[in-house]
Amino acid sequence: MQRKFFRVAAGVAGMLFSFFSAVAQQDTAWLDRPLPHRWEPDTLFIQQLPVDDRWWQELGDARLDSLIVTAVANNNTLLQAADRIRQARAVWKGEQSAFYPGVGFTAGWMRQQASDNSSPLAEYGVNRITQYASADVSVNWEIDLFGSVRNRVKSEKELYRAAQEDYNAAMVSLCAEVASAYARLRTAQQQYLVAQQNIASQQAILHITEVRFNTGLASKLDVAQAKSVYYNTKASLPSIEATAEQQINALAVLLGLYPEHLRPLLREPAPLPEYFRLVRVGIPANLLRQRPDIRAAERTVASYAALLGASKADYGPKFYLKGSFGFAAREMDDFFHHKSLTYQIAPTLTWNLFQGMQRIQAVAGARAQLDESIRQYNQTVLTAVQEVDNAMTGYTHSLRQVVALREVVVHGETSLQLSLDLYKRGLATFQNVLDAQRSVLNYQNSLVSAEGNALSYLIQLYRAVGGGWVTE
Repeated sequence: MQRKFFRVAAGVAGMLFSFFSAVAQQDTAWLDRPLPHRWEPDTLFIQQLPVDDRWWQELGDARLDSLIVTAVANNNTLLQAADRIRQARAVWKGEQSAFYPGVGFTAGWMRQQASDNSSPLAEYGVNRITQYASADVSVNWEIDLFGSVRNRVKSEKELYRAAQEDYNAAMVSLCAEVASAYARLRTAQQQYLVAQQNIASQQAILHITEVRFNTGLASKLDVAQAKSVYYNTKASLPSIEATAEQQINALAVLLGLYPEHLRPLLREPAPLPEYFRLVRVGIPANLLRQRPDIRAAERTVASYAALLGASKADYGPKFYLKGSFGFAAREMDDFFHHKSLTYQIAPTLTWNLFQGMQRIQAVAGARAQLDESIRQYNQTVLTAVQEVDNAMTGYTHSLRQVVALREVVVHGETSLQLSLDLYKRGLATFQNVLDAQRSVLNYQNSLVSAEGNALSYLIQLYRAVGGGWVTE
């Protein structure tokens, strides 16, 4: 009879295991449209993965290198991302504890004395003092046949990996933000130098008009116009200085420092980092292995898929192995005697056949979370392709603009020199000199802005392709 019972129980358990294992299969779907095989061809870009995660070193600026190193060590946002990794790991390891049995220990001792006035046995000489001692070890272990525990552990493990990728994404973002703020600072400083150079040139031309006016060769109007251009250029200096100070403040926040610690290092003007280069952007499909935000989104999908499997597994019964082992005796001398041994073995099956709509709604909620994470993953991939394409386009056109503006500046400076020579010889009006002065200042400022834009687009491109922060 017992053998027949065990065979039937084993058969039923096997059927249940097969059924609920199939029910608990994870549902995972990915981007339903293929990525482009290649970017639009351009001689500035090489179709291979960036292999150096320290991409900023290619800009050739030692000061920028030191700023990024300091930011990585001190930035509070990045440190918070590291804290979230530790939190996710603790949750994952805590979930793993469900794999192991729960072991408890209980011990106690009791001594009791009955009252002579209340006990009818006292007059017969019965001992009114009783005592009792016990100690036992108990075990409670859930046998995870249908994967509820396994899937929940996997879900937390994937969230832990997603937290790691979030840290990598924060690292890429931080380095790019530091480099961008540094580029804006150097751009403002170069504009300040351009203004100073033009002020010196305009001051010299003002002196020429004053000499010509004093000798009767020029009118008072020429002097007034020369002064207006000169003082207008000087008036632009405070705004440029304020922009530079604001970028130093922004860098201070990114580096986790106060501005006064950075001003002595960054206040002196310096040239822009090198921005003309071939860039390894990688083929689009490799973005899935390159960008941390895509990898984090992928981990999140895997986590919710595992959670859906766990919710489905909760439809099945729960198997527990319970037991205890210990000793109990009235006299301490007999405590460890073999007759004082106590034990209990109690395999248990519990199956919640009906609990309202709780199980159904739990599965529905888990599926909705999975669907949301899949759509978020798809959106992240599309956004990544857009960001890389935009950065490549912006970088290409900004370099073309730089090349064109360099020619414009050369011809503008030539025009200024020629118009000034003609004015000195009395062969042209001062209006030509004024127009040439304004044009040179505008051309030079436009050139510096274009160079800063080119550097910014290059930084955006490194950021868009993941900055080389690949973790395996």
